[in-house]
Amino acid sequence: MPSGPQLARAAAAVALCAALPSATVADDAAPEAGIPAFANEVEASLVRAIVGLRESGLRRALGEIDHALAKTPNFRLGHLIKGDLLMASSGKPIAFGPNAASAGTSVAPLQDEARARLKHYFDAPPRDHLPLPMIQMGAEQSHAILVDTARSRLFVYANHGGEPRYVTDFYISLGKNGVEKRRAGDRKTPLGVYVIVSAREKLPDFYGPGAFPISYPNEWDRLHGRNGHGIWLHGTPSETYSRPPWATDGCVALTNDDLRRLARYVDVGRTPVIISAGIEWVSPERWQASRRNFLDAFEQWRRDWESLDTDRYLSHYSSRFRADGKGRDAWVAHKRKVNAGKSWVKVGVSGLSVFGNPDDGDMVVVTFSQDYRSSNLSNRSVKRQYWSRDQGQWRVVLETVIS
Repeated sequence: MPSGPQLARAAAAVALCAALPSATVADDAAPEAGIPAFANEVEASLVRAIVGLRESGLRRALGEIDHALAKTPNFRLGHLIKGDLLMASSGKPIAFGPNAASAGTSVAPLQDEARARLKHYFDAPPRDHLPLPMIQMGAEQSHAILVDTARSRLFVYANHGGEPRYVTDFYISLGKNGVEKRRAGDRKTPLGVYVIVSAREKLPDFYGPGAFPISYPNEWDRLHGRNGHGIWLHGTPSETYSRPPWATDGCVALTNDDLRRLARYVDVGRTPVIISAGIEWVSPERWQASRRNFLDAFEQWRRDWESLDTDRYLSHYSSRFRADGKGRDAWVAHKRKVNAGKSWVKVGVSGLSVFGNPDDGDMVVVTFSQDYRSSNLSNRSVKRQYWSRDQGQWRVVLETVIS
């Protein structure tokens, strides 16, 4: 029969395990059943320690944590969990035990990090599902970055004939005050569709090995009066392995190792970054149907422009449409005048990319190269449009010429 101390240690281990989001793994499941591929060995050791705690006991859990700390001795969460495992061996876990609330505010951010990291593995999207916001990747976009702020996770997707294919994902830290950035200094992470605009090196140690600034504020942000600057994807100080989920001034921070891995997939000026407060992953069939629904609407817009049926063409533009600082009425009057002087129009589209705009669940951001030819004028340009559903129909609400 187990002794009193053995029972206490077992109870403490169960309490520590239950305090973290591992309950969704069936009690009779193998330690890594249903768990997605690990982003790196440090996180793998952390997850294996917690998942295997109930099945394999404290000794194996301690071994896994020691393995993580041998690789990254500056991993504060790893040290905290090791300390709790050692305390659990005497029946008194602190940070993740039954009395975790008394552990103090300094421990709370690390508890949040543990839950965020583990939640990804115990509540991961189905492996065969696709992210609904990634509708069409442009031909020049070899990879795209998707940030799910609700999961504290950054996902990398490769371009497979315009469709996204999962590559890898990383734990991230975000703004201290949450998301939906509105103004400079609010310490919030913006939501929207952006692009990596540069790669910076030789920065202060605070940013780790480098940074990738993104194009905040974009056209939609500026239209709505949002300001601020300096939103980067960057690393961490050399003495810090990782930061808690909500710890930056609005940037997206990765571990230094993960930032180096991410750099492999970054193409400055082309790699899109979609930041959303929650991603919906759907079956391939539903994803294809949603994609086709918009692409058909976009193609109809192109054809109606070529038709010179001005009323039909203008029906694709929202009542709140704006372009070049003009409202819809002024823009419509200009278009009617222009079309009246044409005998034919051809509109070529290439490099089309389409991503759901997280700022509005029923909006997409469309970027493409346009080859416009007509009876009296021809030009080429790169355009960006924001489309939104209006009474069940996709319509353009904002249009701008990028180059």
